[in-house]
Amino acid sequence: MKVTKFIKLHKQLVFFLIMALLIVLVAIFAKQIAPRDPLIAIMEKPLRAPDKINLLGTDTLGRDILSRIIYGARYSLFMTLMLVAVVFTLGTTLGLLAGYFGGIVDTIIMRLADMMVSFPGIILAIAIAGLLGPSMTNAIIAISAVTWPKYARLSRSMVLKIKKNYMLKLQGLLEVEIKIFYSNIFYQIWLLLC
Repeated sequence: MKVTKFIKLHKQLVFFLIMALLIVLVAIFAKQIAPRDPLIAIMEKPLRAPDKINLLGTDTLGRDILSRIIYGARYSLFMTLMLVAVVFTLGTTLGLLAGYFGGIVDTIIMRLADMMVSFPGIILAIAIAGLLGPSMTNAIIAISAVTWPKYARLSRSMVLKIKKNYMLKLQGLLEVEIKIFYSNIFYQIWLLLC
């Protein structure tokens, strides 16, 4: 009963979740789903129109386009997950450090974040990727360098809010600041972000 009510109320969300699940399944089972090997080039069949054998046709080297799209989902999904993991880790860690320690640490990290935000993001990412060279790793580094300030600002503001609460009154009772940092502040921010 609750599931059907949820589906009726959130049709767009359910549609999105089904599409995301399909993409993940296609990426996981690419070897079983793809009709052909995406790297095998048949030079006698370049730029073929869609037919029964090649459902989306072939490219200039005679490779099956449908197979290439299916295998491409793997790389796209992997790159997206890696990018989110790197940006989340970097931004959240820097924001935690800036908010908790304050002073010069906060000033340096937040001014660096302001500097990164002041440039147009996509242009800066393209410039960084151009300097580093063409690879998936360099693309992740370039996009991460541009997008981490959003996570840093968010986690910093959460730390400053939590700092005002009763949590840091425990500092006099505990022996080490790091224990407070990880056991209380980091745990609360993790719960808020997840």
